[in-house]
Amino acid sequence: MPASQRTRWGWHQLTDTHAHRLVRAAGVGPGDLVLDVGAGTGAITAPLVAAGARVVAVELHPGRAEALRTRFEGRGVTVVRTDAADLLLPRRPFRVVANPPFGITTALLRRLLAPGSRLIRADLIVPVHVAHRWAIGRAPGDRRWRAQFDATVERRLPPSAFRPPGPPSAALVVRRRSLALLADR
Repeated sequence: MPASQRTRWGWHQLTDTHAHRLVRAAGVGPGDLVLDVGAGTGAITAPLVAAGARVVAVELHPGRAEALRTRFEGRGVTVVRTDAADLLLPRRPFRVVANPPFGITTALLRRLLAPGSRLIRADLIVPVHVAHRWAIGRAPGDRRWRAQFDATVERRLPPSAFRPPGPPSAALVVRRRSLALLADR
């Protein structure tokens, strides 16, 4: 893909090695419902499927969405072609393991942490400065969502974690404080 198209679509493709590390660190298991937002060509989707997750791969780019459908046909992956800002969240408990386009990070996190969300945990690759802002309590709506969620920076990723080498990034993990609250809904 030409560099101009990568820039236009804000795509930072995670290497297979780092995608596997992300999924392993997320602790995804058989039957977990997991959203891969900004799924690209399936670098994270593939290890999620291997872990036994039920995956919803969200991808706006039409060519990549079609490639995902072809690659994971018959493997229990639902491909949704939509903008993450318009994404309808599952009505049952779910996880997110993703390397979303960096330009939608704040909008995505706001949606995932909105009142009524059934999010259990999100493991997201985001710019380093964004990860730190969310982890230290300087993020939009912090007072509202901190009552139910914790956010931590788990690790930094080297530029070589991406093809081609990417910007300074980190794994931001957002965890629901009490799963018992989900059972009450």
